[in-house]
Amino acid sequence: MKFGTYLEKINNVSIYPIVSLVLFVSFFVLVSFWIFRLDKKEIERVERIPLDEN
Repeated sequence: MKFGTYLEKINNVSIYPIVSLVLFVSFFVLVSFWIFRLDKKEIERVERIPLDEN
């Protein structure tokens, strides 16, 4: 049996791709908003972390 046959037996299975898309887009928008709101000093501090010797 193929995996698709199991999905056909689930009621309202068509809602899952829509929910997944909404969650992904929401997360992407929130992270993008957070990045654009970050202070420039904080960005510079995080940029220097790999080069710090401590």
